[in-house]
Amino acid sequence: MICSGSCHCSAIRFEVETPETVEVEDCNCSICSKAGFLHLIVPKQRFRLLHGEDHITTYTFNTGVAKHTFCKVCGIKPFYTPRSNPDGVDVNVRCLDAPLPNLRIVPFDGRNWEAHAALLEHKSREA
Repeated sequence: MICSGSCHCSAIRFEVETPETVEVEDCNCSICSKAGFLHLIVPKQRFRLLHGEDHITTYTFNTGVAKHTFCKVCGIKPFYTPRSNPDGVDVNVRCLDAPLPNLRIVPFDGRNWEAHAALLEHKSREA
């Protein structure tokens, strides 16, 4: 399936290719829980920025591996480069234009990230 999405103001628009059944993580770490981010991690080849590159700003912290990308206009983070999968893209399911029909939300203990990060490593690999 090809799904489209955007930030709140639509200055940033993208497409992501997803399988028919999607499992996403609801992370309890400090940044994800405050932002309400639901994680759909895909290989880079399955993500396409349609427009808005000039509206993206980036925030990094801790190790600097994760590149948290935000819209300069509305402040929404529709996708980013995750620390667990720096070779992939992590899309916020809540920023998709339409709900995914077969969505399973699973908890992820990001507060204890170091102990659980390996559970996500496979997400950016081609199936």
